[in-house]
Amino acid sequence: MGETEARPSIAEVIAELEEGFALFDEWEDRYRYLMELGRELAPLAPEEKVEAHRVSGCQSRVWLVAREEGGRLRLRAASDAAFVQGILALLLRVFDGRTPEEVLATGPGFLERLGLGEQLSLSRRNGAAAVVARIQAAARAAAERLPG
Repeated sequence: MGETEARPSIAEVIAELEEGFALFDEWEDRYRYLMELGRELAPLAPEEKVEAHRVSGCQSRVWLVAREEGGRLRLRAASDAAFVQGILALLLRVFDGRTPEEVLATGPGFLERLGLGEQLSLSRRNGAAAVVARIQAAARAAAERLPG
């Protein structure tokens, strides 16, 4: 996306996701939609699936690669579980390409707004929170390195 193009805010992205999930009356349909989103994620290279990128606190194996690029956080992620891959796709839609300040101002509460909170097991909720915490830690580290 070019610098001159208007990028939707995090709130707008979350609202779009809410609209997408609202199209489905049944949880099974939302589940399939989430799995579809997960299939759209670009795969990580084998050398990126290392312990340094592994997110602890997740039931499944999850890797998160974060880097600062031009004052924005660039994120890539993968899981060995298709459903978790879908959750990662949601998180990346919200957080990838954002400034550290935007990332730090947004917690995982939007998953509840999408109707996922009551559908996720406690371990999946904890895993999603662990991924968000790792994203926010990367944002804090990027903010410390950026001037001003």
